[in-house]
Amino acid sequence: MMRPLPLAACLALAALPLAALTAQQEAPATAPAATEAAAPAAAPAAKPLAGNADTGRTLTYTCQGCHGIEGYKNAYPSFKVPKIGGQSADYLANALIEYRNGNRKHPTMQAQAQSFSDQDIADIAAFLSTVK
Repeated sequence: MMRPLPLAACLALAALPLAALTAQQEAPATAPAATEAAAPAAAPAAKPLAGNADTGRTLTYTCQGCHGIEGYKNAYPSFKVPKIGGQSADYLANALIEYRNGNRKHPTMQAQAQSFSDQDIADIAAFLSTVK
């Protein structure tokens, strides 16, 4: 199981160009030949992962460094760090997936989310949704 990166590693990753972190090569899109048979039916949707709050508690130790400090403002860029405890598990999981995929922009959060598997994200969301 992957563990969250220490803050120093996150900051180092954030300094790298995002393109280097997500280097992906896509095959050029080609139109299917007219004689090809119809594509097979889509696979059934995957069952949502069940999060384990106890595992999530362990995985969120680095989150406390920013999100656990009352009134904390991040130095660069300067903004208030949101409270994440008590948010819905769906919201938290979607936010982490969006950071991991680059749809939400914040270098530290993107670097942090890159280290999480889908199960890690489900576990983190399960734990943080229970924090008051």
